Amino acid sequence: MIPLILFWFYPMLNSLYISFTNWDYISPAYTFVWFENYTNLIQDPIFHDVLWNTLYFTVGTVFPTIIGGVLLALLVLKNQRGMGIFRTVLFSPWVTPTVAVAIVWSWIFEPETGIANWVLSLVGLSGLEWTSSSTWAMPAIIIVSVWKGLGWTMIFYLNALRKIPTDIYEAASIDGAGSLQKFFKITVPLVSPTTFFLTIISTVQALEAYDQIQVMTQGGPAGSTRTLLYLYYQSAFEEFNMGKATAVATVIILITSILSIIQFGLSKKWVHYQ
Repeated sequence: MIPLILFWFYPMLNSLYISFTNWDYISPAYTFVWFENYTNLIQDPIFHDVLWNTLYFTVGTVFPTIIGGVLLALLVLKNQRGMGIFRTVLFSPWVTPTVAVAIVWSWIFEPETGIANWVLSLVGLSGLEWTSSSTWAMPAIIIVSVWKGLGWTMIFYLNALRKIPTDIYEAASIDGAGSLQKFFKITVPLVSPTTFFLTIISTVQALEAYDQIQVMTQGGPAGSTRTLLYLYYQSAFEEFNMGKATAVATVIILITSILSIIQFGLSKKWVHYQ
């Protein structure tokens, strides 16, 4: 309990306390403004754009990561020769520092000399501005985040798939079920607890995304990749408005708590259904 109190409960309560002040992060003096930071935040059009960017990034990251993870797990499930090395290669992006990954992908997305536009030119498509474009900057960051997270979700699904009794698939085959029917009627329901878990964890990770945004776009162009956590960083360490920043942090905590409650509720309903 001591580490929890020192490094979680106390900082969270202190952050909530600061969100009711106008502290500038430098001066020891501050005054209470109560809910002014929250009302200003709600009325700020930039905050609305940030919420949309966060939703866009979260949905664009979570669903491809979950779907891609289960497909990769099915692909590498068999213990064929060399499959262990293949699994390690697929998992390696997850253990690679995000900053290093973002730097490499910044080179890949470079409009003039990057590999991404070179690949597009091979199939007859014109190159994109990628991180320099307000339209394509967010998809570029989503691609990097999905690429990094696929191996991580694959490991969880591998463990879940190995726990499914083979007798169920054999019985389905005797009844004339095809591969797609087995997947949607057997595999998907039996790995759904893992899916619930990964969905919540991936969503929380999407809400906490910062490194790839800082390295690749710095929240731009024109704020098109500014998410809630990046808004917190800018408010606290660029504008020195710690009251506003901690109000944003409180919003992040509320969203995370609501998602966790939904996850626990859905998990209990699924267990009861089973």
